[in-house]
Amino acid sequence: MTAQTDTPGSVTTVYKVSGMSCGHCEGAVSGELTELPGVTSVKAVATAGEVTVVSTAALDEEAVRAAVDEAGFELVGRV
Repeated sequence: MTAQTDTPGSVTTVYKVSGMSCGHCEGAVSGELTELPGVTSVKAVATAGEVTVVSTAALDEEAVRAAVDEAGFELVGRV
């Protein structure tokens, strides 16, 4: 359960998300997470069940959980 800093001012966090199975799923999750304040980049990979989020600061996990829920999936936790 780690977040790594890529460049000064950015934090990359990988989350495990269950239920994604296709590109549409990836888009739904990415769309919701992109709306969170401070998020600069989202890459969802359904086959791995992982979502990589780059943000200006560490994100509140409950906000991430709510966004993933809104997309219709379940946040398992950080990788």
